[in-house]
Parts: sequence; structure tokens; C-alpha cells
Amino acid sequence: MEKIILSIEGMTCSACSNGLEKYLQKQDGILQASVNLVMANASIEYDEKKLTVDDLNRFVKSAGFESLGEFQEIKIENVNKKARLNLIIHTILIILIMYISMGHMLNLPTIKLLDPIENPINYIVVLLILSCLFIIYGFDILKSGYKNLIHQTPNMDTLVGIGVLSSFLFSLYSAFLALKGDHNHIMNLYFESVATIIYFVKLGRFIDQKSKDKTKEAIKNLVTITPNKATIIIEGKEKEVTLDMIKQGDILVCKAGEKIAVDGTIVKGQAHFDQAFITGESKPVSLSIDDQVIAGSINYDGYIEYKAERIGKETTVSEIVKLVLESSNSKVPIARLADKIASYFVPTVIIIAIITFITYLLMGKNIETSLITLVTILVVACPCSLGLATPLAIIVSEGLCASNGILIKKSEILENANKMDTIVFDKTGTLTYGKLKIKKIYNYSDLSESELLIKIGSIESNSTHPIAATFTEYLKENDLEKLNVQKYKELPGLGIKAIINKNEYLLGNLKLLEKEKIKNDYLKDADHLKEIGCSIVYVVENNKIIALIGVNDIIRSEAKQVIASLKRKGFKIIMLTGDNNETATKIGKELNIDEIVSEVLPKDKSNIIKKLKENGKRVIMCGDGINDSPSLALADIGISLNSGMEIAIDSSDVILISNNLESILNLINISEKTITNIKQNLFWAFFYNTLMIPLAIGLLKPFNIIINPMIASLAMVLSSTTVILNALRLKNILNKKKKHN
Repeated sequence: MEKIILSIEGMTCSACSNGLEKYLQKQDGILQASVNLVMANASIEYDEKKLTVDDLNRFVKSAGFESLGEFQEIKIENVNKKARLNLIIHTILIILIMYISMGHMLNLPTIKLLDPIENPINYIVVLLILSCLFIIYGFDILKSGYKNLIHQTPNMDTLVGIGVLSSFLFSLYSAFLALKGDHNHIMNLYFESVATIIYFVKLGRFIDQKSKDKTKEAIKNLVTITPNKATIIIEGKEKEVTLDMIKQGDILVCKAGEKIAVDGTIVKGQAHFDQAFITGESKPVSLSIDDQVIAGSINYDGYIEYKAERIGKETTVSEIVKLVLESSNSKVPIARLADKIASYFVPTVIIIAIITFITYLLMGKNIETSLITLVTILVVACPCSLGLATPLAIIVSEGLCASNGILIKKSEILENANKMDTIVFDKTGTLTYGKLKIKKIYNYSDLSESELLIKIGSIESNSTHPIAATFTEYLKENDLEKLNVQKYKELPGLGIKAIINKNEYLLGNLKLLEKEKIKNDYLKDADHLKEIGCSIVYVVENNKIIALIGVNDIIRSEAKQVIASLKRKGFKIIMLTGDNNETATKIGKELNIDEIVSEVLPKDKSNIIKKLKENGKRVIMCGDGINDSPSLALADIGISLNSGMEIAIDSSDVILISNNLESILNLINISEKTITNIKQNLFWAFFYNTLMIPLAIGLLKPFNIIINPMIASLAMVLSSTTVILNALRLKNILNKKKKHN
């Protein structure tokens, strides 16, 4: 099974994206397809044994659209000068055509040469030429509408195309009769309707494009933060190269004021770095030898040399962009509902328009009135606002999340986060910083304290557990060399087993002693370590305890406030930890946590999550993304705190790049506001069509409330603009929250 994101050209509304999506899903070999209107791409899962990328491109073309190949970058059009100039020219022309065709009705000064009574031929020819200019201007709309009708996926362009061509052909027929001498038909010309419909659709597209581009800015900024060039060391000399020339293992230089080119590890020097673009943390971070650096980070004040490790599409930035794109291509349930409605909406409108046209004729109305009513219905019902209602809000929110260090793998998280009622936290590395320090050592061996810690550090250097860093840091700080470790083995939830100089060592917790049936003669010392809030590492040599080492951790500065805020929102807070009960209870009480479950193995954590869900709880699990992967995967929403260097392999649904628990509150807040915003958008989109279609049919004519195609096209633009502006308000969610706080 392969997955690819294709760039798609030719989509203009939700009927387009929904039609293409349904068409792709019908094809043999395609397992899943999701089409994104705002991002103009399609995410496709397919069987590579049955299909190739060329086959997928062919399917897209068969559906009436064009595939531009594999998605390479987020394109922000920034509405080029040509489009802007075209709009300005046609704005002048629309004013001119409206003045010529309607000026005499408003008692405005008329142009004698173009007066419909004195010079009817000039009047007809000029309006015909001007309307033809607008048909050329909107030819892409007419072409798209025709293609989608042929492929049985009628869309907004289909409605506009039928309306415009109906008006134009009727006006052309009336013009022919008028030119033959029957001047009564001069008043049956609707060339200005053709022009205004196309003009307002183009104006709407212009506004839409600018708005869509704004929704992509946060993601685009991630792509452009990396420098175009870098300085590499070759044979002791510095050389400037382009990024595509960098290979894994190369040593690069970054000086004060420069940006990191690729992800890597510092091998020389130290400096403060600005990583706000990816973590959301505004404070500079101090990094030195063996610390990892992220592409795009700005070096404030030092000189470093670093080893290239992740380049090109493997960099953290590329992984983030990939995750955000995949997330935006997944659909929230409320979006699927809107898509389903949109797929039936366009055909229904066409049927309503045709029935109304026939009914008017049967009621004795003339063909002019019947046709204008048909055109008005088609134009006023264009589902632009319906198509933008959900995807635009989702893209804005996902961009907001990405720019604040919150990576969401599925957009449905934005719909579900605010529905959760229970949050389960891991302790070490989640509620605490995970940077443990040695508090006290009870040494029962003949080894000196330094010799003992060298052995422990040598074994722990193979582990990724937060406790391991305590001992490896000791070796680094004291410039001590590691010993040769053999037969290293991790025992999940228990500890580590290894051999040094033919002696077997066990490092771990009390459960490890119980499993290995090792007698503990140092209960009093263990109790003392627990009393002072330490986690205990039992050190066993050849089945005999040779040391107890007490390590303690620091609670995250924001943890207490975040938990208090979550409880105010109605969440039940649970802490799960493999640590001893005394230490867990002390931290739990300090943070005012509702329920504390200690001394649990990773598999026990997932069982607890399972039981909570069986009891009807909607659960968020927040952990470190490594030891907690089973419970993260099992929870309704798995949230992982992560350094940002292993994004792609994480088992969670949400990754907090900033390692800040406040991001959980931000996520829930964004979720609440996003769903509210989508519901508002859908309400206004449906309200608009519910109101305007009966109005276009003429049901309110007895009350002298009527509209024509020109007013209908303007109303269509205003409805889309309302939805766009409402969606863009989401950008200010976190700013308002910060001001409020």
C-alpha cells in the first residue's frame, strides 16, 4: 500500500472536491481518497501492485480535473498582477455596461450614440461586444461547468454556466429580432446579466483566493524558514553550498545570526537558539555539544559545528508540513455531512430551476420572465459558501495549531478534543520535566561512588528512559569514558539487564526485584528515599543489591495551573506512573490530581485506559510517546510531548513540539472555537440558500420582494465573504485568550 498527495487544478467548490473524491474511491486499486478544496490537493492510498501514479493522474483527468503531479510545495498565489489588472479592467467595463443598459431607467444622462431608442443598433452591438468580453473573461468557468456536467459531477460552475449561457442565447435571439426591425425586443436584452454574473463570480474567486492563501501562511512559513545555503567543512576549510549538496554525516558551521540548515547534533561549541517557529516558545534555548538542532533555528550568539543527520524530506520541518497536510486532508464528521449535502445540492438546484421554468410557462408567463427566473435560481444557489464553510475553518485552525507547536495527525481531533471528559497523564517527562538529578546514594559495595556511577552510566547510556539521562549526564559532566557493555536488554516497566566484565547487573524498580526474586535487606533506606520524594533505582550485581540511588524530578512550572484550568472545564484528571506510591502521591497532592495510580507497567496503563473507555469515559492520554505508546494508541486522543526530532514514528494523535502542557489547553480551546465557527458557517450557508432560493423562485412576489440575476450574483459573493471572514476570525483565538489572561 502506497500513499501520495497529488496537486489538483480545476476545483472551484465543494461539489468539485466531493465529486472527484467519490470518483476516485470507486476506482479499483484505490483504498482511500480524500480531496481538499482549500489546499487544492488529493490524498490517495492505493495498491501499488495494481496502480501507478500515472494511473492516478489519468483517473483525475477522467473526472474532469487536472493532476499537477505529486504535491511538492504549498503554493500561495498572492493574486498576481495579471489577475488584479484583469479585475480592474473588467470593473471599469461592468460600470460601463451597467450605465449603458440601465442608465436611462435611472434618468441618468444618456450617451446619444448608444441610446436604445435613437440608436438601437449601436446600443445592441456595443452591449453584445461587451458581454462577449466578459464571456472570454469567464471562459474558464464555462469550460469547468461543461466538463463537470459531462462527467456527471455538476458543480458551482455548472450552475453559473447554464445561467450565463441561457441569458446570453436568449439575449442573442432578442438582438437578432431587434436588428431585423422589431424594436420591442430591445428591452428583452440581458447582456448586462451575463456580464454581472461572470464579474461577481470572478470577484468572489479573487477574494476567495486571497483568503485561502492567508490560511496557508502558517504552513508556508515553516517551509521558508530554512536557509537556501549553508557552510560546510571540507578538509578543514569552510565552503558555502546549497542544501541539496549536503549529505548525512557532513559537518556544518552555524555562526551568530545564521540559521541551522538541516537537523543534526552539535559536535563543537554552544549558543542560544530561537526555535519559536516550531515550538511556540519565545525564549531562546541554550544548546551545546550532543544537543540536537532543528533546521530553521536561529543562532543568536555563538559559533557551533554540527553533524547533518536528517536532510531534505526527513527534516523536522518537512515532517511537520507532511503531518499538517495529511491532517488537513482527513475529514471531520461534520465536514463529511456538508460534503454529502453538497453532492445532492447542485443537481437539486438544477431540477428546481427547470421545474420553475416549466411551471412559469404553464402559468402563462412569457419566456423572458421564465428564463430570468431560471437564471436567478441557478446563480443565487451557487454553493460557494457551503463549500468553504468547513475546510476553511479547519485549515485556519490547523495552521494556528502548527504555528503554536501543536501537530495534529487527523483533523477529526479538532472536532473531538472539546468532547473529552477525562485526561490521563504520565508522570515522568510529562507532568515533570524528566530531567532527574541524583538526590542520594546508598552504596553497599566495595566500589567507590564514582566507579559505581561509571558502571551504571555505561549501562544506562543505551536507554532512552528519562532516568537514564541522569547517569549519562554524570559521565558527560565528569568527562568519564563508558565501559564495554554486553547483552544489554530492556525489561519494559521494570528496568535493564546487562553484563560488564562477566558480571550481571540489574538496574530498575522494586518490581524488578520481585520478578527476579532478589531479597531486599535495605527497606529502611528505601523508605527514607521515598519520604524525601525520590524515585529509587535498585542496583543489583550478580543477584545481590549493591546500591540504592534516589533520583528526583522537578514538576513542570505550568503543570499546576494547567491542571486547575482543566478541572474548571470539567475534566477528571488521573496520573499513571510506574513510580513508587509515596513519590507519586506527593506529586499528585501537590498538583491536586483527582486520582493517582502508581507502580503500573506500560501494559497496565493501557488496561486502565481500556476500562475508562468501557465505563463511558472519553479519554485523552498524555505521555512521552515512547513507553506510553500502547495507551496513547488506545485512548480516544493520544497526546505526546516530544522533542520534535522523532515526529514521524510517534504513535499519538497530537504532538506537542513545545513540550508545554499549556498546549493542551490551547488545543481544547481551538477545538471548541473551531466547531462553533464551522456550525456558524454552515448555518449562514444553509440560511442563505434557504432564504434566497424561494426568493429567486418568486414566492415573495406578492409582497413586492423580487431579485434578478445581478442581485443574485452579488448576494452569492456576499454569502461567501461572510463565511470567509468568519473563518479567518479563528486566527485570533489564542491572542484573545492571552489578553484575557
